[in-house]
Order: sequence, then structure tokens, then C-alpha cells
Amino acid sequence: MRDWAATRHRLAAAALALSFGLLLLVGVAGPSAAKPALGPRGWAPGDLAWAPGPALVTALLWAAYLVGALAVALRLRGEPSVVSTAGMLGSVATRARRRLAPGGWALPLGIGVLSLLTGPFGSADHTNYAAYGRIAALGGDPYLTAPSAWSALDPVTSAVEPPWTDTVSVYGPFATLLQSLTSHVAGANLRETVWLWQVLVVVAWLAVRFLLLRSGATPRRVDTLWTLNPLVFGVGVLGAHVDLVAAALAVAALVLAARSPLAAGAFAGLAVSCKVTYGVVGVAVLLAWWVHERRGFVRRAALFALAALALVVPLHVWAGPHVFDQLDRARRSISLATPWRLLYELLSGPLTTAHARTLVTWLAAAMVLVFVVVLARVTRHLAPETATGAAARWALVLSTAYTVAAPYSLPWYDLLTWALLPVLAASVLDAILLLRLAAMAVAYVPGRVVGMTPTVQRVTLWVRRTPVPYAVLLVWGWLTLVATRGSSQTPEPRPPAP
Repeated sequence: MRDWAATRHRLAAAALALSFGLLLLVGVAGPSAAKPALGPRGWAPGDLAWAPGPALVTALLWAAYLVGALAVALRLRGEPSVVSTAGMLGSVATRARRRLAPGGWALPLGIGVLSLLTGPFGSADHTNYAAYGRIAALGGDPYLTAPSAWSALDPVTSAVEPPWTDTVSVYGPFATLLQSLTSHVAGANLRETVWLWQVLVVVAWLAVRFLLLRSGATPRRVDTLWTLNPLVFGVGVLGAHVDLVAAALAVAALVLAARSPLAAGAFAGLAVSCKVTYGVVGVAVLLAWWVHERRGFVRRAALFALAALALVVPLHVWAGPHVFDQLDRARRSISLATPWRLLYELLSGPLTTAHARTLVTWLAAAMVLVFVVVLARVTRHLAPETATGAAARWALVLSTAYTVAAPYSLPWYDLLTWALLPVLAASVLDAILLLRLAAMAVAYVPGRVVGMTPTVQRVTLWVRRTPVPYAVLLVWGWLTLVATRGSSQTPEPRPPAP
């Protein structure tokens, strides 16, 4: 057993090194089918002269994500499923903890610095952020004006790629404020604007680790699931997605809920003002207070709501009346890598396209509610019996139910789930959600709709449309089975952290 444990540790370390190395290589390489060109570098880091072709960059990213998923799985195999060490959420007597526990910030900081030498890849969303910030900084309304409707000569807005050139912003006003601040500093240089946004994303990624450690989560579990998780790093950090910034704000709200309703409400307000789906954080905090700290609930809830509204209302007034216009259109979208796409294409024959979309939307809403129940059952003994533990658990339940069952879902939508999973005890849920994230990450490689050869486009679309939706169906079935029959690794009730 000791020999296998040592071998597993070495395999996991090697797989992590390989996965992170491949991801960073794609990030520092020149423009590719995964990485859009960003123009003159200015004072921001540039690219290598080497640019991988569409087939090579796709293979590199598939390898990175699959090897990374293997590394995380191997590290999870070494975790205990029941934790009882006072004052922590997991075992503290491990070699990994001595390396990565408080004082062990050298590796995360080093990885963060390396990530700032790269350019974002996996989508062109960061060019959208830069364009919306540019429009806002120059006095326009990114909720009313699409990048293509702005000046065709503007080097930032003209860099937005299909299919988003005619799309107005779907992000919240706080996200737009951050985007406009990066634009104010960088001006008309797209690369500098994007690099400043990358700095915010890396700070958010490190902040989540800090907050999780402060909450009492086991350092090894935090680093296995978050800091040293190549899928989270590649999809979230190197993809430079706004979801990571929102996740950091959400985790701050949950951690502060036990200490200050005002601070928790402020961070929850900022999170929902990045992406409206992060409103689940407010629901989770209120549920936790109602169950664990009912005395004084009205006072806490009032302070929480007042703090949130004190930030949300001015931000929405600043952003203007069109903030939610795009959300109504976006809610009817159906992404290719979900099982709902299979149903939609099946229904599109006997029904009109509009009726098929409406039916799928309603069925998906019902399925989200089903998975709220399923995940609540699966996680019922996994969180500490405190208000903070309950809030983290309910936020994970609500956000994961949405991302798993929504008709439009992308891999970076899972970031809040992975930011909260370290708070829970190790269980079979880790493996289920790892399968989901790995499948979705592989599905959206290389991630752009331009720059591919016909063969690469055909192969990657086949992966996205065929095996991945069935992998998500497997996740649905596995979760349901665990909820109805119980996990073979069901832990005892978690002790409260002091």
C-alpha cells in the first residue's frame, strides 16, 4: 500500500507538471485556433514566435486537460472521506500540507506570475470584455451598442470575433466597471487592456485560495481541487473569464457571512453585479442563517440586503436601463455540448424551432429543480454544521444544479462549484464533478469559431456534439444514483469548525 501511495504521488506530480506545462506552452505561443491575436504588445508581455497549427493546438489542449483530470483523480484517491481533526476541515498531518499550507504560497504565486506571461486562450471572450470596457470608457453604452456598431477603426472593438461582433454585453454592471477601468488605463491598446484584465483574474484566483484557507478548508484539498487543478487553471485563469472574478466575490460573501452581514451583503451584491446567476449566493446565505442562526435572522437579513442594494442600485443606475436586455435573448440559447441539444434537434422536426426552444427551456428549468433536490441529498453530510458551511453547501447545490442542467452551459460556468467544493468533505461527488468539468473542457477545444481547418472543425464539433452530451447524461445518472442509493464513501456528519 505504501509503495502504491508513493507511486500514485509521483504519477500525480508528473501529470500535474505535464498538464500545467502544456497549458502554459499554448498560452505563451503565438496566435492559434485557440488563441486570438491581440495586436501590438505595448508594455504587456508578448508571444513566442512559434504558433502551433489548429490540429497541434487542439491535441495539446486535449492532452493537457485529460492528463490534468488524471492528476486530480490521483490526488483525490489519497484523501480521506471522513475528517475529524479539530479546527480544520481535513487531515493536517500530510507531506502535501507541509509544502502547501500557510506559508506555502511560493508555488501558487509562481504559477500566477507565469500565467501573466501568457495570452488568454480557449475562447475570444476576453476581446469582448475589452470591447465592452472600451465602449463604456468612451461614453457609450455596451448594453445598447454592439462592438460592430462602434467605430470600425477602433483597434479594440474591431478585434471582437464572430459570433459576438453584433452582440451587446450580457455581463453585470460591476464587470463592466472593471472592464472600463482596464480600458481607461490601457487606452486603445488591446493587448495591454487584456493583460490588465488577466491581472484581475489572477488576483481573484489567488484570493479564492486565501479565503478557502481562512475558512478552515484543508490546504491539500484546496490545492487539489482549486490551485493545482489544471482544468480550473486552464479554463478559468488562462481563459481569463469573468466567472472567476465573480466566484472570488461569491466566496468572500460566504466566508464573511458568519462575521459581518454587511460585508457579506456587499460582496454578494458585487458578485451578482458581475453575472446575474451568482444571485444564488444571496439565497444560500439566507438559507444558512435561517437553519443555523434563526435568532437574529431578520436583523442579519436586513443588513445583508441593505449592503447588497447599496452597491447594486448605484451600479445599475450607472450602467443604464438596458442591462438586462441581452439576458432575455440568452436564456433561450442551447449549447452543443449539453443533452438538451440532442432533444432540441429531435424536437425540431415535428415542432417549429421556436416551440422546440420553448419546450426545452421549460424542461430544463424543471430539471434544475430536480438537481437541486438531488445535490441537496448528495451533500447533506458533507459540510461543517455551521452557518458558513451550510451557506457554502447551498451555494454549491444551487449553482451546480444550474450549470449541470441548464440548456446553455460552458466549462467556465463550473468555476463557482470548484471554488466551493474544497469546503465539503471528500466524497464520490468529487469524481462526478471532475468528469463533468473534464468533458466540458475537452468539448470546447480549441474554443474559437475561426482559425480552424475543415478537418479540425469537423472533429472538434463531433466531440462537442456526440460523446460529450452523453458524458453529461452519465453525470446526471451518476448523481441520481448516488442520491437515491447513497455513496459508498458517505462520511459521518461533519464536526463544526470553531
